[in-house]
Amino acid sequence: MLLLGDSSGLLGPTFEENATQAVSTWRTSGAAEIWHEGFVPLEDLRKMSQKVSEDIDYEWHGWVVAGPLPTPPAEAQVHWDGGATMRVPVITPREALMALSPWPENMTFPDNKQYKLTRATFTTRRLKTSRGMATVPAWRLSFSNLPGPIDYVAVDQKAIGTIEDAVGHRLTGEGITDLELLDERTLLVKYDYGVCVGDEPFDVTLRAGERPVVVVLGLEMPYRGYGFCAGVGNSGQGVVRLDEPLGDRVVLDEWSMLPVLCHRAQNACHAGNG
Repeated sequence: MLLLGDSSGLLGPTFEENATQAVSTWRTSGAAEIWHEGFVPLEDLRKMSQKVSEDIDYEWHGWVVAGPLPTPPAEAQVHWDGGATMRVPVITPREALMALSPWPENMTFPDNKQYKLTRATFTTRRLKTSRGMATVPAWRLSFSNLPGPIDYVAVDQKAIGTIEDAVGHRLTGEGITDLELLDERTLLVKYDYGVCVGDEPFDVTLRAGERPVVVVLGLEMPYRGYGFCAGVGNSGQGVVRLDEPLGDRVVLDEWSMLPVLCHRAQNACHAGNG
């Protein structure tokens, strides 16, 4: 574990400097454009019945093609309820199948430990996105040994670009992890951070930097030095009061420079199909 210093401090950038960098990256990297004009799913790309979900054993089963699959169209359309549309490339049914699996495609399993895909139908499903509710292309995957189909969003996110690709960062195990809007100016903020084994507990202070289109949240901790140590993860939560109503502003994490929502809806930031 890397022992991090704080954002208030003597040896590293201040919270204000980090917040300014996060805002600049959001604006200039293309991430803001993707959020407001692209395809950013805020729900699970999979959709299945409760019975199917209960029957699936991800740990001990593989996912295999056991029948002919259709050729996907070159592209399809996303239709938002507000009237906007977007033409998108689509993944193949095999790619949708492998997105369900935690295992590499070349992993082998005994015959009785395989979920066997026998049919794939190109269809649509409803999905919550950063631009509101939309009707999106999807594959309906049917299996010989599951009690119902699984629908999987067919949009090729890797081809159209993701928030993580634009920002150039990935989600980490530390930082702001979730928030709840208590009222238009009050946020209940959850966070994770690391400490070295044997260190005394220390206070964590939540910081907020407000801009017209984004709010940046961060953690201020006492300076602990830099280096590697045996670490453990801690978590906490606190309340942040904003000067202005949050409105439709995106909330970013100071460290990752990614939307906090990415922790709760990870397909919002990276490609769910790869």
